[in-house]
Amino acid sequence: MFGAFGFSYIGLIFLLMLFIPNIIWLKQKTQGYTAKKESRILTFFERLGEILTCCCSLIFSDFNIQKWSAWSLFLIISFLLMAIYEIWWIRYFRSERQMKDFYSDFLCIPLAGATLPVIAFFILGIYGKNIVMLISSALLGIGHIGIHLQHKKKLMK
Repeated sequence: MFGAFGFSYIGLIFLLMLFIPNIIWLKQKTQGYTAKKESRILTFFERLGEILTCCCSLIFSDFNIQKWSAWSLFLIISFLLMAIYEIWWIRYFRSERQMKDFYSDFLCIPLAGATLPVIAFFILGIYGKNIVMLISSALLGIGHIGIHLQHKKKLMK
């Protein structure tokens, strides 16, 4: 229920897929982006979710490839969502890197830069049958997607 402790190479791969474009983004930030005036509550949920999701990704071996079963489809779906997330980043880096690009939808997925990784990690939690990852990614989603929604609403004014 809480998961089997051990290193997860799948979790490491997912984190690399998450962090590499974000590190590049730090050097090429969105024009006009500022974290000022973000909700403290949403920021708290985002930070807590980030820490817990990252830790869960690495310390639970439940996410590693196991014998093929119907559950394996969840791993495939989760990986596909992360691959789409990478494609979203490529599209973003090729854009003018304005706020509208950063908070854009992609393949009918709203706020793709925020929602894709959150959903991918949640589905990874389903694959691993790991309640800690499910809770962690839900906390991350509340904060991360909530903050992105706030920014997008400001853009639409």
